[in-house]
Amino acid sequence: MRIGELSHRTGVNAHQLRYYEAQGLLEAERGGNGYREYDEHAVLRVKQIRHLLGAGLSSEDIAYLLPCAVGEAPELPGCPELLAAMRSRLQRLDDQMKRLARSRDALADYIDAAERMGGESYPPFDDADLEPVPA
Repeated sequence: MRIGELSHRTGVNAHQLRYYEAQGLLEAERGGNGYREYDEHAVLRVKQIRHLLGAGLSSEDIAYLLPCAVGEAPELPGCPELLAAMRSRLQRLDDQMKRLARSRDALADYIDAAERMGGESYPPFDDADLEPVPA
């Protein structure tokens, strides 16, 4: 099937499918006319990629895990190498969430402090000439 049909059957646009191919996640043959030709397995492969991306895995992580994937969801065997890769990604996500939580808390503190100070416009203007008042 050509890329347009694969796109239609998976709901993934052709640009993303070409990206998956460039990342080594999806394979296509080239027909005599130069068009990409995908086999029936490509539909399942794209669905697996989408599920794994939805789990927060990078294309590099997926390239490592995909050869072991079974089914659409996909299921992954519990071998030590795959578990180590997934745990590593989970740790990176946890670290990122902690950094985001700290940033969120800091921003909320700034908002609270600004609201306590009142509703002056910023920068404060001198009414006479509408120039900012020096700090």
